[in-house]
Amino acid sequence: MQLTEQQAQRLAAGCEQLGLNLNSEQLQKIRRYLENLLKWNQAYNLTAIRDPDDMVIKHLLDSLSIVPHIKGQNILDVGTGPGLPGVPASICDEHRQWTLIDSNGKKTRFLVQMKAELKLDNVTVIKGRIESVPNSQRYDTITSRAFASLEDFVSVCLPLLQEGGELLAMKGQIPHEEIELLKDQQLNIHIEPLKVPYLHEERHLIVVQRAQTE
Repeated sequence: MQLTEQQAQRLAAGCEQLGLNLNSEQLQKIRRYLENLLKWNQAYNLTAIRDPDDMVIKHLLDSLSIVPHIKGQNILDVGTGPGLPGVPASICDEHRQWTLIDSNGKKTRFLVQMKAELKLDNVTVIKGRIESVPNSQRYDTITSRAFASLEDFVSVCLPLLQEGGELLAMKGQIPHEEIELLKDQQLNIHIEPLKVPYLHEERHLIVVQRAQTE
C-alpha cells in the first residue's frame, strides 16, 4: 500500500516542524516502514489505527515528537508493538542503539522483517516480556508508548536504567493519579508537553529519574 504524495509531504513537513533534520533516505525509510505497516496490518491486525492519514500523524509524527528528548546511546522501547516509537525514532537516531521488545510474535516478526528490509543496523528486536530482561542489562533511556500504567512501567523498568538515565512515558492528558502513586518512591518526575504536528489532542511526556542521593 503506497502513501499518497500529500501524505508523504505531510510527513516531511511534520518532521521539519519537530526540528528533525532528516535526509531524503531517512524520510524514505520512514515512509516505507508505514507502507509496510499498512500492508501487514490488513492480515495481522498490528494496530487499531488503519487510516493512512491518521497513521502519519498518530503513529509517525507522534513517535518522532520524543526524539529531541532522548539521551544516551542505548535505548530500550518497551511494549513497542509494531515498532512505535522505536522504528521511526531509530531511523532518525542512527548513531544510537535501539532495542525493541514486545511479547507478541506477530509484531516482532514484522519488526524483524523491517530491520532486514530497511537495513536498520542499530536496531535489536526481542520477543518476550520485559521481566525477562536481566538486570545486568542497562539502558540510558527507556521509552513506553502504550505499555502499561506509569506505576507498572516504573516498577519493571527502573532496575534496567543506567545511573542518571531516564524513563520516558508517552501519555495523552497528564495522568495526575498515576503520578500521585509514585510520590513516595524517591523519584524526580517532570512533565514535558509534546506538540505533535497536525494533532489536535493533548500529548505529554512523563520523564522519570531516580532522585539523586547526597
